[in-house]
Amino acid sequence: MRISLLHSRLVSFFLVLLSLTSSSLAGSEQQPLQSVQLPKPIYKAGQAIPVSCLNRTIASGEHVSDEKGQLQYIPFPACNETGKPLELQFGIERETNCTIPFISDEFFHLLEFYIHNDAPMTCRIPARPLASGAVDSKSTTGDYIPLIFALSGTLQLSHLHVSNNLNILLHATPRSISPGVIDSATAYSISPLTRNTRIVIGSALPLRLSVRWYPNTNLPSGWTGVGGHLFLSTLVYCLLCIGATAAASVAYFRGVEFPRKLRRYGADRLGGDSGRSTMGGYAYPSGNGLGHGWRGTGKMD
Repeated sequence: MRISLLHSRLVSFFLVLLSLTSSSLAGSEQQPLQSVQLPKPIYKAGQAIPVSCLNRTIASGEHVSDEKGQLQYIPFPACNETGKPLELQFGIERETNCTIPFISDEFFHLLEFYIHNDAPMTCRIPARPLASGAVDSKSTTGDYIPLIFALSGTLQLSHLHVSNNLNILLHATPRSISPGVIDSATAYSISPLTRNTRIVIGSALPLRLSVRWYPNTNLPSGWTGVGGHLFLSTLVYCLLCIGATAAASVAYFRGVEFPRKLRRYGADRLGGDSGRSTMGGYAYPSGNGLGHGWRGTGKMD
């Protein structure tokens, strides 16, 4: 009796175990395998960053789209110094030149659009390094950061004056959030009234670029003029100036002005005995008490 009961329990246990195993296997077969996400690439210090710009028509300055209807970007014009389109280096601050050796008729008219603000010089840079094998500026995949070149200058009938000195400012994503990633960027001309170059069709355009990087999205304050911050050195300088002025004033009064007043006062006190004046001062009589000065011809009582 006990053996049959134990045998039935063992059979029930193995049946339950078999059903659980088959259900778990069936469930695992129904779940698709999850794809393994590879880490996204990040920039290393000094790594090249290609610059590409939006392709525009010279007729109206409108952007050009490709066969898929997406905006078409073309490489930045080649620099005479390197023979390649303009590239930036991640985290590297420098002064660099990029001379466009020949201004074609098409590019000359585009410069007119850029300077007259009819159309912006819209460029872009990849926020992360491009995947290996990708065509840098023609690729439409990946994350890009807009880089707008705000060119300044003046338009003339036969030529252009282009402000060819530009500042390029780039902000990196904070390292605590995502190191090696670009957050934002901009470029603009400086000193457009005094630092520019004359451009005609067929001439060269020398661009002088000053590149600066910031480790986060905050823009540090560098203004120390009117309305700037008050530093301790400025306060000490003002106090020293006040003290020096007070010391010079006291020295002048005690060494020059006070002795001069003292001598003048002594001369006024002794003026009656010098024959210059017989008045005792302020018309008070002196000597015989009759006073001095002009007398009339009448008889004195």
